[in-house]
Amino acid sequence: MLSIHFIRQNPDAVIQGLTKKHVENASEKVQQILKIDQSYRDNLILLEQKRSEMNKLSKSIGAEMSKGNKELAEQFKAQTSLMKKDIEVLEKNNEELQNELHQSIVALPNIPHESVPNGKTAEDNVTVYENQRSKEIFEGALPHWDIAKEKNMIDFETGAKIAGAGFPLYKGWGAKLQRALINFFLDKATAAGYIEMQPPILVNPDSAFATGQLPDKEGQMYYVHQDDFYLIPTAEVPITNIYRDMILEEKDLPIKNCGYTPCFRREAGSYGAHVRGLNRLHQFDKVEIVQITSPDKSYQALEEMVEHVKELMENLELPFRILALCGGDMSFASAKTYDFEVWSAAQKRWLEVSSVSNFETFQANRLKLRYRTGDKKTELLHTLNGSALALPRIVAGLLENHQQPNGSIYIPKALQSYLGIDKI
Repeated sequence: MLSIHFIRQNPDAVIQGLTKKHVENASEKVQQILKIDQSYRDNLILLEQKRSEMNKLSKSIGAEMSKGNKELAEQFKAQTSLMKKDIEVLEKNNEELQNELHQSIVALPNIPHESVPNGKTAEDNVTVYENQRSKEIFEGALPHWDIAKEKNMIDFETGAKIAGAGFPLYKGWGAKLQRALINFFLDKATAAGYIEMQPPILVNPDSAFATGQLPDKEGQMYYVHQDDFYLIPTAEVPITNIYRDMILEEKDLPIKNCGYTPCFRREAGSYGAHVRGLNRLHQFDKVEIVQITSPDKSYQALEEMVEHVKELMENLELPFRILALCGGDMSFASAKTYDFEVWSAAQKRWLEVSSVSNFETFQANRLKLRYRTGDKKTELLHTLNGSALALPRIVAGLLENHQQPNGSIYIPKALQSYLGIDKI
């Protein structure tokens, strides 16, 4: 969440940033917020003045009574009674204006970092890296859904019978491959200094609000009505919320956590091959890395996280590329995002497998997450996270890119010790 202080001090920069994210009527929205803020502050000044006058008047009542000026004291009492009504009106106005200001600000997305490319859609994203692995594969190569069926690794039909479309049933080597990837990703994260967490996969509305899922993504999350819980769309939500309402010490930074969770997303997407098989699921597994840093080190941390995910992709021996997202294709809360995409050999298209983002103070402001600096002041921290990695499209990439003409599936060397085999 942008702070009103920042908006007040930098209205042109906020308008420019929102315009870069292609927010409609950005200038009008900012001007409206400033108008509400001014009304709130004017009302607050009047309220404090009235309270001060009433305090003085209340003291005068006692003073006049002690002097025996009962008639004057009664006049002051009558004035006090009228003033109380004025104060009640001002207090109600204050509450309404404060609420209106809050609702207007939380509806604004984060503004992009100055290095974010201009653009409106995914076509405007900028490729910053592409590895040199061959994207060519033998004639007649199968898409992952056919491979998974042939090898009896993933049963989409039975998963749909149990739950519905988008809930696959992993079997045999399919289930073992899932477990191997999760363990591999967690081991690599802990080796890189991340502390493993196993968080709840249900969160309350305060947690969902704090990381920016509410109100922006309310319709994309599964909701447990009776208990007022949301199923998490990513481990980012519970892991980042560990630090909600906290003041950290500068010496303890950076905080580096990782965690595996199942993730749940209601979004249905489109129809056809783009959502077939593992391309788009309602439930999937993911390992997440999260960092909390001081503002001056967050972009160094972002690049470090990008290198971590890059190494994972190289270890899996997959053709991939890294994109710097343009302003119009970034998430609500992000200030800068890099996407990783794996090449789908049989589908002949790129599949997103990771997003690594810096949210700067946007989440920290909602979290009320600060740190104490060397001079004992408290400042908002920067939060970052990234998929390291999301499994479905990684599995799709492994099956499609590592299939052999003889029908076997090559297992990358980094995974062989986890599976105990070199091919399926």
